[in-house]
Order: sequence, then structure tokens, then C-alpha cells
Amino acid sequence: MPRATALLVCSAVITAATAGCSGATASRSGGDGAPAYTVTPNSPAAKGSLDSITWSLYAEPYTLDYALAYDYPPNTVLANVCEQLLRVTPDMKVEPGLAVKYANPDPKTWVYTLRPGVKFHDGSTMTADDVVASLERHMDPATGSPWGSSFKNVASIKKSGPLEVTIRLSKPDVLLNELMAASPGTVESAAFLAKAGKDYGGPKGKVNCTGPYSLDSWAQGDSLTLKKNNAYWDRSLTPKTDTVKFTFIEDPSARTNAFLSGTADGGYLVPSSSLAQLRTSSKGKVYFGPNTAAADLAVLDLKGPLGDLKVRQALSMALDRKNIIKAAAGGIGVPAKAPAARGAWALAPEKADDYFKALPEPVYDVAGAKKLIAEAGATGRKITVVTSSLAPEISVVANAVQAAGKKIGLDVRLKAVAPEAYTSVFVDADARKGLDLVITNGYDNTPDPLEFYQYLRTGDFGNYGNWSDAEFDALFDKANAEPDAARRAELTAELQRIAVRELPIIPLYEAPYSVFLGSRVTGAPTGIAHLYYPWAASIGAAQ
Repeated sequence: MPRATALLVCSAVITAATAGCSGATASRSGGDGAPAYTVTPNSPAAKGSLDSITWSLYAEPYTLDYALAYDYPPNTVLANVCEQLLRVTPDMKVEPGLAVKYANPDPKTWVYTLRPGVKFHDGSTMTADDVVASLERHMDPATGSPWGSSFKNVASIKKSGPLEVTIRLSKPDVLLNELMAASPGTVESAAFLAKAGKDYGGPKGKVNCTGPYSLDSWAQGDSLTLKKNNAYWDRSLTPKTDTVKFTFIEDPSARTNAFLSGTADGGYLVPSSSLAQLRTSSKGKVYFGPNTAAADLAVLDLKGPLGDLKVRQALSMALDRKNIIKAAAGGIGVPAKAPAARGAWALAPEKADDYFKALPEPVYDVAGAKKLIAEAGATGRKITVVTSSLAPEISVVANAVQAAGKKIGLDVRLKAVAPEAYTSVFVDADARKGLDLVITNGYDNTPDPLEFYQYLRTGDFGNYGNWSDAEFDALFDKANAEPDAARRAELTAELQRIAVRELPIIPLYEAPYSVFLGSRVTGAPTGIAHLYYPWAASIGAAQ
């Protein structure tokens, strides 16, 4: 989310292998007796069309405004409705989208040539003016876009031809171009934005984009329905299903029952508490796909006890990650060595293994951790962890952190909040007051791991704890100015080492992404790329 850390809503993150990231099928052992699983970017291709499918979301989208979409539910829907200048594919590659090509004539200029003849859902034709208006919304403080910091180096966005847009920068910024494949690169009709005003992206204001589906209706608290766009420009992704209905089911057990009863044809982010049951069900199949995410603990307050590195190190050492994986991830996953998962390294998968081998293994050492707490003078100090009923994994991890803290002399308190309040922690600084730690699912929206580490730069929107390190900032700027992907990966590996050494984010575990498909449907991409790839277009009949 894209962004360093969005809320943890599942147990899903890519495993240690890079093969799954590159799109190759890879089998993995679950570890400690957990059943093996296969990571592949797609489910079997559809054999026919369908009139409709019902898709389960774990929560209702809080908006369909692309500039505010910063979490799984809104992006899962919008991936089929709105499109970006570039596109992330299921096997984590970046390809042309609404821009047929781009150029970087000098380090501080990006030029995008737009695809001709693309129609918005209302039948109007996409132009350079629409692109300029769409991108500039992120830069307007009145919009309140969490993606605004992605445009921090932008000096201007100008129409440089009927189908050409030029972005000029104050300093080189490779990531900005890559994020044109995510929410920052979304294109909406300028006329529609102006007409919709403050209602844009809500149940009343709707949206008007270019994707294979258009928004048909939104019944708040119940469901959201998309209908097929018969004028969609990409004939290779002509929808196989006429109507997609999204239902919102927060309770994991109720969501599992919807899968088993057939009232939901499928859904991403399968409840980990039901993985075993769903994997052995005759009603459908669980698929595991590429993921760029890792479950982490993000430090929210560095002025309290966790401002001392020894305390952060001690808490990390006191966590029994293998047991956390059993309880929170259904036994499917591996302890995380870094805040950004190996799956986030699809830009340079051949080097990822070496970079991760150079990192220390997570240590489980309660006695050593207790000694560090004493050395830091932190025995008895209070640490508050925010938790929620949003997903069972959140409670599992929160309880594990509390138990670990107790063993080493910390007074870890849990503060339970409503699901919407938990979400607010990631977008509202005021919501973080009085909190020390939040359980997160830190993921990349693109195949470049540098994207994750930008959120640890001083002052970045995703830097929730306001961590600041001059060495890290200087190295990040150097990496972000490096056009060569291999060299940029080397610099990102250095950023990774600093993050592991300083622990502004405490890594927990990695596991594959998950999707459940009922017996009558197939064709869905299986991995995290579904947040921006029009995944519903390929779903059709299994027989």
C-alpha cells in the first residue's frame, strides 16, 4: 500500500523464494509441519463467460477516490474501474497502461505519450488535460492525498502535446515514474472531477474512469456493484463476467461461511484462521500468489521507551516468530529478516537472496532481551499497542507482543479500537497520540523495494513514528536518482541494512498472498498485483 505500512488484514506475504515473484510456479514447505503450498501468479484460465459473480471484501471501502485510496478494500475495487499511466502485471512487472511509452530525456524530466482513443465510462475521450488534472490533485493540500509525498520532487506537470504530458522535477526521482503504475498514476476525467466536487468517489459522486468495469451502484453498508464496460480499450482483457458484486463481511467466520456456502464466489486475503478448512474444502480452492508485503510492528512514538534502540532490539528478540506464524498465519510463512519482504524485490530477484543472506537471522532470546531492557533502564516502562477486531491476526500478534513484553520487564498495554479507528492510525497523526506500536502489513505497490524504504525518509507521510536518520536520507536520495536498476538495488540493500540495524519498524513474518475461488469460477490473478491490475476481467466460468 503501498507506502511503507498499511494495516494488517491477513496473514499474507511472499515467501523466501524469488521464483514466485518473477511469475514462475514455486512449491514451498509450510514449515513446522504445516502443509506445503505453491506460489503462482494466476489461477487456471477461465473456460467461459458468466452473467455475474459475487466477491467478498473484508470491509467496505471508505472511498473510491483514487487520490485517497490507501488500503486493500478501495484498491481491490478500483483496480477494475480506474487505470494508471503504467500497469503492474500479476507476475510483478511494469508495462505500458494508459501511456503507451515514457521517456526520461534528462534526470529531472519524465515524458509520457498517451494511448489514443481511450474512452472514459461516460464516452468522452481521454486527453492530456485529464492526466494533468488527475495527477495534480495529489499535490493539492485540500485533497488530503496520502500519496502527496510521492510528488514531493515535482516542479510542474504540464500538457506538452494533445497526447503528451511532461513532469519536471526539482531533483531526480525514479520512484515517481514507477508509482505511475499505482494510485499516483491514476487518470480520471477532469470534467467529471470538477462536476462531482466533494462527492467524488463516494456513493453519491461515483467515479468516471477507463477500466474494464464501471461503477453501477453502491449501497452503503451492504454491497457495491460493477458492470462490464463494453467499450474497454484493451481487448486482451475484455471482461468475461458482466456484473461483479462486492459484499462487505468483516467477521472472518461469516466470510468463511460465505465462501463455503457459495454466497461469495471468491475473495482475496483469506482469513488465516480458516486456511486449513478452506484448503481441504470441496467447495473451492485456495491459491497462493506473489506478495510484496511483510507483517511488521511500526513504532509510532520514538519519544517514549521505544526511542531507545536497546528497547526496540529487546522487543524484537523477545518475539517467538515461529509460534506467531502458527497462530496468525496458519503455519504458512517464514520469520521476516527485514521490514520489506523478499517479494518486494521483483526488480532484482536474482540478487535478493544474497541481500537477505547478508542480514542477521531474527533471534529469539528472552534472557538477552531482558538484559537489554535493564541496561536501557526501561524495566516497568509502559508501551501501548493498538489492536482491533478488524482481523484475528491483529489480536493474535498484539497478544504475542504483550506476552513478550511481560517476559522481559515491559508493561505492554493493549488499546482496542474499532476497525475504522485502526485504519485512521495510518492516515491521521492525531489518531496515533498515546500509542507506541501498531501491527502493520508493509507492502510495495511496484516491483521496486526502494518504494518501501521511501516511507522511512524524514518527513514522509508513511513515516508514522517520525524516525529520522541523516545517513538513510542521503542514501535514499542517491538511490532515487539512480536510473540503473541493478545499481539502485545495491543502494536499496544498504538502506535495508540500516533499517534492520535501527529498527524503526520491527519485522515479524512473511507469508504468501491468498485468494479463495469457489468451484464455479477461475481466472483470477492470485497475488498482490490485483490492487492495480484489472483482475476481475479475467474471471469466468471454471467449466
